[in-house]
Formats: sequence, structure tokens, C-alpha cells
Amino acid sequence: MTYRCLLQMVLLLCLSTTALSRSYNLLRFQQRRSSVVCQNLLWQLPSTPQHCLEARMDFQVPEEMKQAQQFRKEDAVLIMYEMLQHIFNILTRDFSSTGWSDTIIEHLLVELHGQMNRLEPIQKEIMQKQNSTMGDTTDLHLRKYYFNLGQYLKSKKYNRCAWTVVRVQILRNFSFLRRLTGYLRD
Repeated sequence: MTYRCLLQMVLLLCLSTTALSRSYNLLRFQQRRSSVVCQNLLWQLPSTPQHCLEARMDFQVPEEMKQAQQFRKEDAVLIMYEMLQHIFNILTRDFSSTGWSDTIIEHLLVELHGQMNRLEPIQKEIMQKQNSTMGDTTDLHLRKYYFNLGQYLKSKKYNRCAWTVVRVQILRNFSFLRRLTGYLRD
């Protein structure tokens, strides 16, 4: 009886997200798979007329996202976590004018939440150890970028065209997230 309970506890521990997250190679695989799922879900959302893309504006995409640069895996985790939180928060806003499927958005939010859950134990550990070379400027640039996206949606009253522009930005974000995922190696 005790042996069986012990075996079940060991299996549970081995399969828990926290235990799995400690392996950067496994985390890289999980994050990459989930990012592809998120991108595919975003592509499933009905698009709007091409003229909506003319409503674009400069959201001040952080240079860190534009230019390929070297990141330490710890910094990549922190940036990914921050980006996923902001994307999640944006997608929980009023998208009723878009004609988007609630089911697709729910699946997308579940995938984003799963990615954050896998990253969170490592993110907390990095923050506790202060084991990051990512400066406050990168964090500030990300916050400003996502603030601008939110303000854009709000100023356009969350209309369909505004969501089209933001959807394109989020798709670009996932390209960057996939590049960051490459830094997650043991």
C-alpha cells in the first residue's frame, strides 16, 4: 500500500508542470509547440478588409524585438513571460465587434495561460536569484509597446479594424517569441 502511494506520488511529481519546467530543452519543446498552436488559432480568426491595415500606427516596437540579438536563457524566459502576460491581457478585452469565435479565443487564452504556467516557476526563480542581465529598459520598452496597443484599441473603441491591426502585431510577437524559445537550452 505504502509502495503504491509512493509510486503514485513520484509519478505525479515527475509529470507536474513545475518539475518539467526545470528542463530547458523540454520547456523549449513545449513552448515552441504551444506558440505554433497560438499562431494557428490567430490565423483561424476571420480577417477583415485590407483597408483596415491602413489604420496602422507606430506602436514603437522595442528594438529588442526588431533586431536579432543574443539573449541568455534567463533573460529569454523573463521577456517571454512578460510578453505572454501582455498578450493574454489584450485578448481578454472587448473583441465583440470582430466577429471572432469565442471558442477560438478561449483556446488561445488556454494556450497562453499554459505557456505562462510553464514559465512561471523558472521566472520566479530567476527573479529571486536576480539572475538576469535584462535591463529595466527592455522591460520598460515592452510595457510601453503593449500599453500603446491597448490605448490604440481603446481609442478606436475596440472596432474590427483596430483588432485587425492588433492581431497582426500579436502574430509578429509570436514570431519573436519563437526566436526567444530557441535560447531555452540546458
